[in-house]
Amino acid sequence: MGIKHYDLEPQNAHAAKCVFKLDTPNTSYIMAVVDEDNFLGHIYYGSKLKDHDVTYLLRTGEAPFVPSKNNRDKCSFMDSFPMEYPGHGLGDYRDGCIDVISQEGHRGVSLSVVSHKICTGKPDLTGLPATFGGAGHCTTLEILCEDKALGLVVTLMYTAFEDVDVITRSVYVENASKKDLYLTKVLSACLDMDNKKFERMTLHGSWARERHIQRQKIGFGKYAVSSLRGEPGHQEHPFMALMTEGASQDAGEVYAVNFVYSGNFIVQEEVNQFDSVRLTMGINSEDFCWKLGTGEGFQAPEAVLVYSENGIGGMTRTFHDLYRNHLIRGEYKDKKRPVLINNWEATYFDFDTDKLLAIARQASELGIEMLVMDDGWFGNRDSDNRALGDWQVNEEKLKGGLDFLVKKVNKLGMKFGIWFEPEMISPDSDLYRNHPDWAIAIPGRRAALARNQYVLDITREEVRDYVYECVAGILRSANIEYVKWDMNRPLSDIGSAKLSADRQGELYHRYVLALYELQNRLTEEFPYLLLENCSGGGARFDPGMLYYSPQIWCSDDTDAIERLEIQEGTALIYPLSAMGAHVSDCPNHTVGRTTPFETRGYVALAGTFGYELDVTRIPEEDRKMIPSQIAMYHKYNDLVRSGDYYRIASYRENHRYDCYAVVSKDKKEALVTYIQVLNCPNYHSRRIYLKGLDPNMKYRIEGEEEEYYGETLMKAGIQVKNLWGDFKGRLYHLKAVL
Repeated sequence: MGIKHYDLEPQNAHAAKCVFKLDTPNTSYIMAVVDEDNFLGHIYYGSKLKDHDVTYLLRTGEAPFVPSKNNRDKCSFMDSFPMEYPGHGLGDYRDGCIDVISQEGHRGVSLSVVSHKICTGKPDLTGLPATFGGAGHCTTLEILCEDKALGLVVTLMYTAFEDVDVITRSVYVENASKKDLYLTKVLSACLDMDNKKFERMTLHGSWARERHIQRQKIGFGKYAVSSLRGEPGHQEHPFMALMTEGASQDAGEVYAVNFVYSGNFIVQEEVNQFDSVRLTMGINSEDFCWKLGTGEGFQAPEAVLVYSENGIGGMTRTFHDLYRNHLIRGEYKDKKRPVLINNWEATYFDFDTDKLLAIARQASELGIEMLVMDDGWFGNRDSDNRALGDWQVNEEKLKGGLDFLVKKVNKLGMKFGIWFEPEMISPDSDLYRNHPDWAIAIPGRRAALARNQYVLDITREEVRDYVYECVAGILRSANIEYVKWDMNRPLSDIGSAKLSADRQGELYHRYVLALYELQNRLTEEFPYLLLENCSGGGARFDPGMLYYSPQIWCSDDTDAIERLEIQEGTALIYPLSAMGAHVSDCPNHTVGRTTPFETRGYVALAGTFGYELDVTRIPEEDRKMIPSQIAMYHKYNDLVRSGDYYRIASYRENHRYDCYAVVSKDKKEALVTYIQVLNCPNYHSRRIYLKGLDPNMKYRIEGEEEEYYGETLMKAGIQVKNLWGDFKGRLYHLKAVL
């Protein structure tokens, strides 16, 4: 495992000078430096190889040959060679990764390898979240490239992990010339390879139905998933997987990319005239232009590459292990989260100290461990039309003040949490009346409202400091142990009163950097704080946010049946420990559906688990079920949080039932969740084939006496009796017989 460099014989028959080979436990990633111009070509990514010199795969020994042998057809070479990091405008007519405008207005980039270095561990990316790992966990390769004509230096960074099958990539660009350069495109990763009759998997949706899985056969042309919202958004997701035809949960090849970034992105698959595939990922180049003065640099975010020869499930478990062990940080990285109750759907804006304490008293008696006070506690915030930015406690609502309320809640044996939306400003607020220029807007245009609010220009230091002190000041004033950080609208009307005309194209990215700085400051000052990110639900459910908060609110839609599809798409990439999931009231506030309280608990168990309802007003039958649900959470959460996730059946696909399992790393314990969405008349028991067990271990299902080998449970299956009614569920807890 690790990274190795091999020099090849001079005048190699395939015009390759040296090879770089990156190995993870089960995969290899190979590239080579080619011809007199030192082009960096991608050779291979897939199952682990013993050989390193597979440069014949570059096809440089056939027409159009390398430029030193056939310069008259250099354009043909550029347009077909599998580039590791393609430039722009110089003969490669596929979409490239980097584009620069010179001071003279010219465009065109071609990179040549100059040098490289290999080091143990993984350096941080300045100002950006990224996966981490020290010596013994990963090895990093830096390949220094240049475009002499531009005076541009580009460092390609690769990290190969030693405990998980992941390659990460990022790029650093520097202006080594004496003139200004304008970087108009800088992606983070490219993967050129032959088309294996690939199918594409992506995630799409909208508010309250995020991350629905879409699967399609690829064809000639380009297919992109992207965002220009200043965040990934509810609609698209920074992820794409290319799979061999018919790939399933358990078989087939999968090439996947995910972006450690919380702003505008693009991931694109392009099939060219030769049936070759180019997969690229990075910051969306639309509305992006970064000025590089002499000596200035730009750090691109990190892209995560995963290859699985064990189907979609193998990809999923690789992402989960990477993010749990090498991205999520802090106090709650490997820790059970407190069971909370949030008052939003219980009260909306209609609450005061007495109402919150009534909820807390009842909740504490039932075993709930934290009260979270949501929107409406500050300024004159009695609706979502005003007061964002005025982060002063409304003591007409909270009589006695915030500290009084928190102490009362703490005396009940409960922790206390609070909601913020720090990046926003209402037109009807003291802050906007005093500082209208603090809102992002284009001079001369009336900025568009969303949810009757504007976005604060946190790229400005004075605005950023104000925002931080608002949040930190409240946290210092009382024993607050949890923060829900929300963002309820995308960016628009992109203009900053502080940026010069030639830097306005930097605003989108500077905004994300400012967000990261704010959350980094918060986690450093309050290291034991449980931070949960949110953006109108799941619009910022991305790896960048997971670097600062161990959990993210999955969706504002808490309906158990809708959550099956939302959570299936989310768990495709992200560990269950990261998914904010609650039991909510019925009829559900989003879709009006009524589902059994028991089933709502089973679905929320595949996440952080909590409650979103008025516990003082729900039916007594439901209220009595809460202690047993909390006991269920405490019994299984260690397994759910750290085990391997297996998708057994998908309601999205079969339209009848959903089933998934979590299996402990040692294979000695498993929890299977079965949800019967729609009952079927005149039907026998349904056979479920379990996954992930040790075939040679014997298991007993809790509540039953029989013992079965894992092989039997996986190959022959178990029988699930038809449950009476729709929206019913059942858990199967298996333990190895030792």
